[in-house]
Amino acid sequence: MKHTLMILAAMVLLVGCRAGGVNAQPTSQPSEATEGTPLAPAPADGQATAIFAGGCFWCMEGPFEALDGVDEVLSGYTGGPEVGPVYQDVAYGRTGHTEAVIVYYDPTEVTYGQLVEVFWRSMDPTDNGGQFADRGSQYRPGIFVANDAERAIAEQSKAALEASDRFDEPIVVPIQDAEPFYVAEDYHQNYYRTNPGHYQRYRRGSGREGFLQQHWGDDAY
Repeated sequence: MKHTLMILAAMVLLVGCRAGGVNAQPTSQPSEATEGTPLAPAPADGQATAIFAGGCFWCMEGPFEALDGVDEVLSGYTGGPEVGPVYQDVAYGRTGHTEAVIVYYDPTEVTYGQLVEVFWRSMDPTDNGGQFADRGSQYRPGIFVANDAERAIAEQSKAALEASDRFDEPIVVPIQDAEPFYVAEDYHQNYYRTNPGHYQRYRRGSGREGFLQQHWGDDAY
């Protein structure tokens, strides 16, 4: 049994978020950053944005993109002081950033509160040391709010989830002020669509799929 568990753990590491996409060249040591990543573009007229971190950003795009009223979701990095962080440095914990997504949406079609509900159903809100197989502050969860109205909605939603007793452990996701969001490299964008096989193996092997089904069933994202 122990031998089987070791094999499964090795498989998770091989297919994990840190393994990178088709164009990535991961090594045992991170490469030096040569170019910085750009800041996220400003929303268009009539659009709003929301920023969430729920572990590996590959798994956080699809749930939001499935919603009517969401125009685009970009993977990237936020929550750290460095300018223009790159994947190799973030993934190996060399910056203060966490992997996150920025959601561009039409607030007349989908509300911020609905986005927060999708967030809860896409990750483990009881784990602030990473998410599933991905450990470390670079995978820490968070809700990054842009104003007092978003903060109030997020805090009310968090309190309601805590009161629901859906989870045995406390809800530990921090709600904090939004910080600059840097757009990740192209090969990370829409990874669940461009590399569906690897994505699905990672989602299952990391434990995310089973956890969400256990706690949310058909309401999971």
